[in-house]
Amino acid sequence: MPVTIHDVARRAQVSPSTVSRALSASHLVRGTTRERVLAAAKELGYQPNPAARSLITGRTGNIGIVVPDLNNPFYTGVLRGVQARARQSGYAVFFADGEEDPVAEEALVRAMARQVDGVVMCAPFASDAQLRALAGITSLALLNRRLRDVPAALMDSASGMRQVVDHLVALGHRRVAYLNGPNIAWSNRERRRGLRAAAARARMTVVEFGPFEPKFEGGVQAADLALAGGVTAIMTYNDLMALGVLSRLADRGVAVPQEMSVVGFDNLLYAAVCAPPLTTVAMPMEAGGRAAVDLLLAGIDGSDDGGAGTFRELTTNLIVRATTAAASTTSPDSPDSPPPAA
Repeated sequence: MPVTIHDVARRAQVSPSTVSRALSASHLVRGTTRERVLAAAKELGYQPNPAARSLITGRTGNIGIVVPDLNNPFYTGVLRGVQARARQSGYAVFFADGEEDPVAEEALVRAMARQVDGVVMCAPFASDAQLRALAGITSLALLNRRLRDVPAALMDSASGMRQVVDHLVALGHRRVAYLNGPNIAWSNRERRRGLRAAAARARMTVVEFGPFEPKFEGGVQAADLALAGGVTAIMTYNDLMALGVLSRLADRGVAVPQEMSVVGFDNLLYAAVCAPPLTTVAMPMEAGGRAAVDLLLAGIDGSDDGGAGTFRELTTNLIVRATTAAASTTSPDSPDSPPPAA
């Protein structure tokens, strides 16, 4: 016979209702009692019946996450954090790709709302009005998007960019390029905010290009424009673009970092294994996913750790590798430089 909630209650010497709360809303049960219930459930091999629990709690035991591009390894890292925290909390995860389309994002959340207890939206392209409407039909938490009255986990992109500027200034760079990602992206606006403030303080000239697609191809497209700008360093919106820049510079015969320094953003695995290894800003991908789930579940449970207007900021750190060095005295396309390789 399968183990029932009544068996667990007898073993833990509590009521069946206490077992139910300990397994589905553990914050409502005193720590020692909760530990006794969990130990009894483990000893007996108790497996909750999802359908029965749904009838009792009015919850599905599922959460959703929508990301803008599953092909981007950044979001794979976020998903690992989401999955780990959800599993620890007894939730299953439904995920979907919004394809950087605000209409698709909204449609996905509305479809998910019937099957989940809440949704994490990662770097959404949806408008503020769309997000507020979605928050009215299901519990919502955001990652890398700030919106009043909606809880969010925010990676400190502005601080990361300030670290990049300080690093390049220390290497003697005075004229640099920044390759923008999508203008609609909150993260791009934050990077640009940090860049402009730090550059003004350091009296560094920043030549901005873009927006570009935040992909390898976007970096390839942008590299020639940056080279024509007479800069000694190129900063990119993300690592995928930086990899595209490195590829195009190699095609042009521009030595990195001797003639041009390059900096990415995210610290994907590729950044450490490319040649030369990429200087970049490490974004807390898995930690961000875990924090977003914590905020979402706190909002679902109505605890003090989540809810409207709750923001959790995560730190970013510059990782210095081999694509940055002292500024070249002449940029690759300046009049004093030899012509680039064909």
